[in-house]
Amino acid sequence: MRIGLIGAGNMASALARGLGEPVVVSDVDRPRAEALAREVGGEVAESNAAAAAAVDAVVLAHKPAQLGAVADEIRDEAHALISILGGTPVAVVEQAYPNRPVYRFMPSIPVEVRQGVVCYVPGTRAGDGPEGEIRELFGRLGTLIELPEPLIDAGTAVMSCGPAFYALVVEALVDAGVAHGLAPDVAATMAVDTLAGTAAVLRERGNDTHDLRRRVTSPGGMTARGLAALERGGVRAAFEDAVAAVVGGGR
Repeated sequence: MRIGLIGAGNMASALARGLGEPVVVSDVDRPRAEALAREVGGEVAESNAAAAAAVDAVVLAHKPAQLGAVADEIRDEAHALISILGGTPVAVVEQAYPNRPVYRFMPSIPVEVRQGVVCYVPGTRAGDGPEGEIRELFGRLGTLIELPEPLIDAGTAVMSCGPAFYALVVEALVDAGVAHGLAPDVAATMAVDTLAGTAAVLRERGNDTHDLRRRVTSPGGMTARGLAALERGGVRAAFEDAVAAVVGGGR
């Protein structure tokens, strides 16, 4: 299956790297499109319409506000539409592309190393197009989860915004370690590798966070004191507020 990208920003670039196949790229910033095409062994189209005509499915990775303008350019050329447009329901994309199969995906930056999570909402005509091939393609990028569309904003908060949240946690842990004498590079290695190892253990043990905390925490010990400090600092409330802000802002 040949894929085209309308847009070559951060998420589109992560997708292209994760797919590991040549893509056809179109972007208003031609040097950016050329750089991505060189990186993944793809090619740059002369226009959005040319990109759509050359591929089996087009990934809409432009700004959501450009939906109508881009649709006017490629509507007659596009065979199937893959939307990664934030805050844009399937029905809105289907209105812009009548009688075309539409597939909504919400990826996350880790898809570029095939360890991301991708949420999927099929359009009403999904079965009329290459849904199986598209699902297989996006399934390569990590964990593919089909969601009812009303839950897509909550899913986005956890899996698409999540990498930024985790990065902030790592940054804070590194800063705290440095404040107590660790070299910055040593603290960063410790924090990042511990995060990766913790994720691996959780995956092996059915995502049981309570069991992991129990195994690490001794009554009255160092971990218990640290966890108590985090609870006093409102870490749970902070994450609740962050997810609420994402979900509320997407409506």
